[in-house]
Amino acid sequence: MAKRGQPLQIRQAHLPQMAAIDAYGNGGFRFAEMSHRGSLLCVPSGIHGWEPVSFEDVDLDSFAPVLEQSDDIEILIVGTGTDLIPLPEEWKAEFRSHGIMADPMSTGNAVRTYNVLFNENRAVAAVFLAVE
Repeated sequence: MAKRGQPLQIRQAHLPQMAAIDAYGNGGFRFAEMSHRGSLLCVPSGIHGWEPVSFEDVDLDSFAPVLEQSDDIEILIVGTGTDLIPLPEEWKAEFRSHGIMADPMSTGNAVRTYNVLFNENRAVAAVFLAVE
């Protein structure tokens, strides 16, 4: 809590563990009895807010937390928004060099696929672009 006279500090949403995604849409996500407005990054260290708003905002550097935790990730689900957008070959090659298979799909399909893999205790990570 901010002390009197100090500005309130707003932090990115973060849950220090993986969790299933309960709902998506309206520009955000619900998980673990929490909600988050904006895009989402789910990696073994937890669930974090993710800066990109559209696929045009995404570059390979956007996936730094995924690559840093690659020892614990076999599959990366990439929710690309309302439509499927293929990943550039150079990104896929970088993921493969870290032992990660990256699979892009629309955010709705990505959430459903992530939940299945998460519930099967698979070594999965995901990024989801928020959709309305």
